[in-house]
Amino acid sequence: MAPHILVTGSTRGIGAAIQAALAAKGARVVGHGRTDGPGVIGADLADPGAGDVLWDRALAALDGRIDVLVNNAGVFEAVAVDAPAEDWQGAWSRTMQINLQASADLCRRAVLHFREQGRGGRIVNIASRAAYRGDSPAHWHYAASKAGMVGMTKSIARGYAREEILAFAVCPGFVMTGMADEYLASRGGDKLLADIPLGRVASPEEVASVAAYLALEAPASMTGAVLDVNGASFVR
Repeated sequence: MAPHILVTGSTRGIGAAIQAALAAKGARVVGHGRTDGPGVIGADLADPGAGDVLWDRALAALDGRIDVLVNNAGVFEAVAVDAPAEDWQGAWSRTMQINLQASADLCRRAVLHFREQGRGGRIVNIASRAAYRGDSPAHWHYAASKAGMVGMTKSIARGYAREEILAFAVCPGFVMTGMADEYLASRGGDKLLADIPLGRVASPEEVASVAAYLALEAPASMTGAVLDVNGASFVR
């Protein structure tokens, strides 16, 4: 029986690569983006409650069964420490809502669904190297949101392992998406690349291969694992 999987933020970059990798392995995948499209459910995760709406629609599209949740949707937006307070707080609120709260809402629904189904399930959260080493002076909120995602993943793993509800996180460094291209250029690409011993940023397909492994193949004893994909730019 093909696993039923929901992947958020699947219309480009890492999410699109994850959806493709899972489909290639025979999974039945429903994706997510800002608007509806073929195989994609539209939901703006900046809106409180959107995660619950997305879950309900995905569950209906997958005939009432979801086996794996992959939380990939996220934003990476700069805000300066000397920005007006309204802008500062707005950036923090939006980043936390999309990157952490919406992911938490979806994880909650997944845990409740897995328990109801009585056969366990898997959650794969796409976090970031920033969860451990921090980020730029303009991205405190991004690093904080991803650190929260890692803590949430470990809590789920510890709390529900006996029910065969497994949780994993992936922490990429820079990934060659449009967002990463722009950031590399804005921060002096060659200088940043010099900080990556591998000499290049990861491809979306590399991150997707790790996410697909965790979603479909990783042994249960790996629950709680956080896997790095950063070219040894941060080793812990």
